[in-house]
Amino acid sequence: MNERPARPPRPQHVLEVVSTERLTPHLVRVRARGTDLSAFHESPHTDRYVKITFVKPELGLEPPYDIAALRATLAPEDFPVTRTYTVRAAEGDELVIDFVVHGEEGLAGPWAARAQPGDRMVVSSPGGGYSPDAEASWHLFAGDESALPAIAAALEALGPDARGVAFLEVAGAADEVPLAAPEGVAVAWLHRGEVPAGTSGVLVEAVAAWPVPQGRGQVFAHGEREAMKALREVFFSAWALERAQVSLSGYWAYGRTEDRFQAEKREPIGQIL
Repeated sequence: MNERPARPPRPQHVLEVVSTERLTPHLVRVRARGTDLSAFHESPHTDRYVKITFVKPELGLEPPYDIAALRATLAPEDFPVTRTYTVRAAEGDELVIDFVVHGEEGLAGPWAARAQPGDRMVVSSPGGGYSPDAEASWHLFAGDESALPAIAAALEALGPDARGVAFLEVAGAADEVPLAAPEGVAVAWLHRGEVPAGTSGVLVEAVAAWPVPQGRGQVFAHGEREAMKALREVFFSAWALERAQVSLSGYWAYGRTEDRFQAEKREPIGQIL
């Protein structure tokens, strides 16, 4: 059986941090400047995402990085590490990326919380697969903090006559951020309270209770993996939507490190569609 050939790595962009801003207790916005961001401006997708490469500063490595060569020469504990993040906006020669921060948990969040102007950030050219369908009769957006940048960008891209709703799960009122949406698209903030992210049912319950309008709609739902599996049943079993109407995936999984979560995408537990 022939194995699928490995995808060639996307080109790297070496950016310089311009500023950081604490938007909420758990969300930090990083602005970083690059020299050629045409790939981001030309992308038609509102869920543009990048792979951010982190290396140990004590190794003195200079970007862009030859990842294959580094993996062949470095000790395993010194391998570069990548994390996937959605681009909130591309403005001129700057990228805007919002990071969810929970103290020292994880890698990218703590880096963003400590980032200073002049720090370098290495990102890939963007991927993506969704943009709002101007012909859709209605739109449904659903996600937690991890999906907030992509949903915010999609809301801004909607036409003025768009109709629908955005369900956004956050810890509490302090984690809400201003969003620009057409008058006909309601923004519903769902508070999970003190329970850990990934353990609340508020998002699935709100979506399942939503009265689906008439006409052919479009869904964008991304967030914690098990919540997305539950929403899969809502969209395809209860609502009988077609696959082409739904953009659905897990951005993370409760109780999993990023590396384990990525590995499980190739296993039955990690399959959503």
